[in-house]
Parts: sequence; C-alpha cells; structure tokens
Amino acid sequence: MADSTGMADLRAENVSRVVTGFALQSYVLKQVCMVTSSNAWTETYYKETAADLTAGTTRNVAGVARLAKFPYGEVTWTETSGRNAKFAMEGVISWEDERTNAIDVIVRTLLRIGRAVASTVDGAIAAVIVAQAGNTQAANATWDNAVISSRDPVQDLLNGKSLISIDNYNAEGAYLLLHPTNYAQLLGNANVRNAGQFWTDAPTKNGMVGMIVGLKVLVTNSVTEGGCQIVVPKEAITWRSVSGLQVETINDPGVKKTIRAWEVGQPQVTNPDAICKITGI
Repeated sequence: MADSTGMADLRAENVSRVVTGFALQSYVLKQVCMVTSSNAWTETYYKETAADLTAGTTRNVAGVARLAKFPYGEVTWTETSGRNAKFAMEGVISWEDERTNAIDVIVRTLLRIGRAVASTVDGAIAAVIVAQAGNTQAANATWDNAVISSRDPVQDLLNGKSLISIDNYNAEGAYLLLHPTNYAQLLGNANVRNAGQFWTDAPTKNGMVGMIVGLKVLVTNSVTEGGCQIVVPKEAITWRSVSGLQVETINDPGVKKTIRAWEVGQPQVTNPDAICKITGI
C-alpha cells in the first residue's frame, strides 16, 4: 500500500525518537557535566584559582591590630577559550534493503548512529577530564600487579579523594570513571570482594554500577585503560550545548532513506581541582 505524506512524516518522527532514545541510553559521561546552553562558536570561560587567599607580605590575616588596615586579598581567574564542535553521523539504507533484507537494517542503523554520536561526545568529555585534571595521584601498584599484596585500589581511591578535599571540594558522592578492564580488577580485589563497607550495589543506569568508598562508579570504554578519574559532578566540568541531539530523516522514495544525527557543543573544565586522575592502575 502506498504511503501518504502524513504517514511518511509520522514515520520520520518515530525514527527521530528512536535515534534519540538509543543515544540517551549510550551517554555515560555527560551526566557528570553541568549542561548549559551556548549561542557562540567560540566560548570564553574563566578558571578560578582554587588556593585559599593569603594576606600580603606586610600583614597576616590573624592578629590585625586595633585601627590597623585590613590585609588585602584578591581572587584571580585564568581566561580560557574553546571552540564548539559538531558531532555527527549519517546512514543510508536503500529502498531494496529496507524492504527485503533478512535483518532489520533500519533498527540496526538507528542504534549505531545514535551510539556513534553519544560515544564520540563521551570521548571528548573523557579526554578533557584527563588533560585538565588539577590533581594527579600515582597508584601504589597496578591493580593486577603480580605481587598480590601490593594491589591496593581502595587506598588509591582514598588518596585521590583526599587531594580533592584538600582543595576544598566535596569528594563524597563524586563519580569514579573506569575502563571495563580496570573495573573488573577493582571488583576482583580481595579487599573489595570481602569487605562490604567498601562496596555497595546500585541499579545499573547509564554506566552507573554501584558505589565504592563513597564514589559512584561509571564504567565506559571512553576511559583509557590503565587510569581512572574522580570527578565532582556538576562542578568540575560543564557541557556547553549549542544544539542537543538532532535527527533528520531524508526520504528519497523508491531509492533510499538517509538518517542523519548531530550534536554541537564542547566540554569545559571550569574547576580543575575538583578532578583527580589516578595513573598507573
């Protein structure tokens, strides 16, 4: 039966919803970000100096004499700028493949396009977190070290949390970003496996698989194996969004159908000291 124009529009709307649905399930790291809108191609932002203010050389904050001038303190910021990027993917399905293939090529194409955009956005967020982390902590030993007694992921994570807390950020409830291999090593560690106070389960959603020493665990291939990061959510990093995920279906009757998805934005690390990367795990 021939499709009417209205039916074609409805079909395109359904395609858009499916792609968006697949993508939303695939985003893992964007939930760590504060999401704000942008209407410029180049965004300028400022990183505030995290260290506590101290007085000048001639006076101290403590012990100001009666009628004496107050010591002077000044907050400083570093100007930073970055360009928004377009994350995009499209797929083409021939009319013949759509109607006659043994597998549902439309559904598979929708899934892969949505996942491609989402994983690329996550990859950009992961890269900037590592590049601009304000704190770095070397692991005591690799988490799969040949000397089993040297493996101490719990202390590594506690050390990372302490560095963030020293910089006056609250690391309780922060996210722990892990590669699947390192996640397996963490859960396989005897201290974690045998001590309930370190580990608690939580429903799996968008990469979240539980909590360890007060950190929400996010597992994703966007994190490079051999390192992990502790990130204070909504404070360390912002996602500047020019355009959320958009989907367009371009129908060429009797020839092909093109499904196109894109998103425009950039991640900005506004508080580097609210991040600690742990290396050598």
